[in-house]
Amino acid sequence: MDISRTSDVWWKNAIFYCLDVETFQDGNGDGVGDFVGLTRRLDHLDRLGVSCIWLMPFYPSPNQDDGYDITDYYAIDPRLGTMGEFVEFLRAANDRGMRVIADLVVNHTSREHPWFQSSRSDPSSPYRDWYVWRDEKPEEDASSLVFPGEEESSWTWDAKAGKYYLHRFYSHQPDLNVEHGAVRDEIRRIVGFWLQLGLSGFRVDAVPFLLEQMSTDDKGFAPHRWLRDLRAFINRRSGDAVLLGEVNLDYPDVRRFFGDEDGDELHMCLDFNLNQAMALAIARGDSGPLVHGLRHMPELAEDDGWAHFLRNHDEWSLDKLTEAERQEVFAVFGPDPEMQLFGRGLRRRMPTMLGGDEARLRMAYALMASMPGAPVIFYGEEIGMAENLEIPGRLAVRAPMQWENAPNGGFSSASADQLHRPVVSDPKYAPAKVNAADQQDDAGSFFHFMERLLRRRRECPEISFGRHSVLPMTEAEVFAIRHDWDDRTLIAIVNLGAEARTVTCALPDGAALGKPRPILGDGEVSLKKGQLTVELEGYGLRWIRFEG
Repeated sequence: MDISRTSDVWWKNAIFYCLDVETFQDGNGDGVGDFVGLTRRLDHLDRLGVSCIWLMPFYPSPNQDDGYDITDYYAIDPRLGTMGEFVEFLRAANDRGMRVIADLVVNHTSREHPWFQSSRSDPSSPYRDWYVWRDEKPEEDASSLVFPGEEESSWTWDAKAGKYYLHRFYSHQPDLNVEHGAVRDEIRRIVGFWLQLGLSGFRVDAVPFLLEQMSTDDKGFAPHRWLRDLRAFINRRSGDAVLLGEVNLDYPDVRRFFGDEDGDELHMCLDFNLNQAMALAIARGDSGPLVHGLRHMPELAEDDGWAHFLRNHDEWSLDKLTEAERQEVFAVFGPDPEMQLFGRGLRRRMPTMLGGDEARLRMAYALMASMPGAPVIFYGEEIGMAENLEIPGRLAVRAPMQWENAPNGGFSSASADQLHRPVVSDPKYAPAKVNAADQQDDAGSFFHFMERLLRRRRECPEISFGRHSVLPMTEAEVFAIRHDWDDRTLIAIVNLGAEARTVTCALPDGAALGKPRPILGDGEVSLKKGQLTVELEGYGLRWIRFEG
């Protein structure tokens, strides 16, 4: 692919930044983040090198599941601002060269949504078949529950309807019946509405559940055909919009959600498989899980890509690991039961899991950014922000952003007891120690490292567009990956171990590659007679570029 075409498929080389408006910046002092506050902080994201902002739900909601329980898909939660303020935010972001995508949560609605209230109230309601109802409670396997320990069944009795309704998540989130043609029409209408306002696409929530066939409404419904139709609709409405899917399945099953060989369904998928391989590799200090994961990564169509992350807005799910591997990661990163969730994940952020070791933290993010795909940063990761385990469940990682050494970390001028969610209280990670303002003024800070990392990543489209290969290393603690695209080659090496070491890897075509140019990390680099030699500190990293 010619480099001039990379802008046509911008998502493949984007720097995504996921944030929750209500915990990012309060602009009016009521203790809740809003679009006015977010707009004021756009220069922070611009400086960091973000090219696409991913907004978590900002729609009206009773907030029983942090906004993922929606009551109106065509409006802004009044706590977060007005439609006018949303549009002003979009315009300001675009002015700084940043696109915006948003969560598309159409697997379910809030129980309080007018559609559901109408559906349950009258058998003849036009919304009756918008949800999945049963006269008798179907049999189910307890292992299929999404939130074990919090929900006992995926079916709940509704006395007013006199039937059971399906909810694969919480009982206050009844599932929409996507097999019903009117529901599919409405989803297109929702998508078209926000594209018209200026969004550049959507992160599609819970895609496998969305496509799951649970009703008997439309015998001819073909889930993947509908997903193809949705992509085609988006391409017609906005030729450069993206569908980024949450598909936490094994690789062969994930591949089906990209579509056939031409890639005509989702444009991107979050890579949960490689994410969990990274978790195990970092915990062990052994590159083996990563090598294994990359060998099983499916080939994608030219315009499609992976989105890679270390931590996201949910628990760090380890469901793809074996039970023994999961317990191994738990022992290293979250031995206390209160740090774990649903028996499969961790409700912590990276700095605390790595014991505050900044060298190891830098290595981990450099490793993630070198994976074939686009990197995703969760708000606060750029400053090494921690979780607040006093906040229940998955929300522990969604504490307010820490902007400065000030009350509430500069997030809000409201009193602490008025905040939507409490700030991090651990003295080692509280705003007095970890905040954006101090780090932006310190050239040696973690923020400055992340800024360099993300800008270097943006300058290396070969990571997204090229062919990748794992370079054999004699040391288990060392991982090296090579990316080739046209006349560009990038080699990224990390030391997963605490001991400094000098490593060598064979480059038979080294003479043709040209002179190595280190662009990230520290340590001597030399290329002689087809042997690349690199000095690595403990938990060291090195990116080396060749432009033959």
